[in-house]
Amino acid sequence: MFHPLPARWLAVFPAMAAVAAMAQPAPGEAPAAAPPALTYKSALEGYRPFTDEKPIPWKEANETVRQRGGWQAYAKEAAGSGTAGTEPPKGQSDAPAAHQGHTMPMPPKKEPQP
Repeated sequence: MFHPLPARWLAVFPAMAAVAAMAQPAPGEAPAAAPPALTYKSALEGYRPFTDEKPIPWKEANETVRQRGGWQAYAKEAAGSGTAGTEPPKGQSDAPAAHQGHTMPMPPKKEPQP
């Protein structure tokens, strides 16, 4: 909980006054160049309102998905691994086995101590 203690404020006040004094220009100095003009750009400048698309019947949507290769085709497309049309049919994979060519080094043999 915050308790306003006058002693703390009195200790902080000289530091705040010094910072404020440093921010002021000296009396004989010319002011710095004028700051650049501010421009305003709305965050909603390029906004396009939402438009509802006409829904299609669910049977037609399901048939479209089936023709494109099912959910696997959409998953591959989302993963960026290519298009579904270039994939071989199920069960006919030209890809090598998952860990073919990978080797794991064996630990060195320990020789018995005499």
